[in-house]
Amino acid sequence: MLEQVLLFTLVTAFLVSVLLGPIFIPFLRRLKFGQSIRDEGPKSHQKKSGTPTMGGIIIVIAIVAATSILTVKFSGFKPQTYLLFLVTLGFGIIGFIDDFIKVVLKRNLGLTSKQKLLGQLIISGIFYFGLTQVGFDTSLHIPGTALSFELGWFYIFLIIFMLVGTSNAVNLTDGLDGLVAGSAAVSFGAFAILSWHMFQFEVAIFSVAVVGAVLGFLVFNAHPAKVFMGDTGSLALGGALAAIAILTKLELLLVVVGGVFVIETLSVMIQVISFKTRGKRVFKMSPIHHHYELSGWSEWRVVVTFWVVGLLFAAIGIYLEVWS
Repeated sequence: MLEQVLLFTLVTAFLVSVLLGPIFIPFLRRLKFGQSIRDEGPKSHQKKSGTPTMGGIIIVIAIVAATSILTVKFSGFKPQTYLLFLVTLGFGIIGFIDDFIKVVLKRNLGLTSKQKLLGQLIISGIFYFGLTQVGFDTSLHIPGTALSFELGWFYIFLIIFMLVGTSNAVNLTDGLDGLVAGSAAVSFGAFAILSWHMFQFEVAIFSVAVVGAVLGFLVFNAHPAKVFMGDTGSLALGGALAAIAILTKLELLLVVVGGVFVIETLSVMIQVISFKTRGKRVFKMSPIHHHYELSGWSEWRVVVTFWVVGLLFAAIGIYLEVWS
């Protein structure tokens, strides 16, 4: 029964995404919601200027629609689903405002870092409050062991770090056609398997809905992309990924399952630290996917390679939790 529900969720989210694409993409193009390409990015990306962005709206609608339909049919709404919607929609709205400022108001940097952080902190705080209302376990589990540490009210700092850090990490990764969509499908797929294994079926349904939504979006986002997800999509996906890790008590395993996003973020940190302390760059450009582009790799080769690396990380994460 559950297997059928998960399959229907996957198919529903995929179809919603695929059906919304031909509606939203021309609409965004008519509104001139085209992406401005940063001058400091790879020169080859300048030809992408004007490609419609804010496509993350398609992903978010598909996730919410598929999850809602199948959750009602399977078990009815529970706190986990509401909390996942809160983070996905909340971070998606922050991303939408950021995209709107960039594209419509022609302020290429969008929201300031302080404004974006404030919004992320507010959503994180509401999420934590929601957890306290259902008596959520505030211990930290060590993957592959029976060890756990009670954090008490310090747990809120872990939540903030995970939600803000993961959403920004996914946002940093969103630099090549299909890179985030494919990587997200892999990471959420892994958490779908893990949450199913842990009998957290509401979380499994949501996770599968995300997989279907991003795979449907990939139909239009694969190279050459007809639409970008923008911050609307990347922030929503990053927040949702962290929220799933928290709800399944696999907080530390997120580092493994989301390994691609961790590598991308570390590459930026290493580049900044190296340049500020030594005046030298470690990579030709960061995030690291641009380094490989400038090393002569085609965009498609970089994306597929990162997908494969993501699959390896996901497999390791599943192994650590299920079979270790």
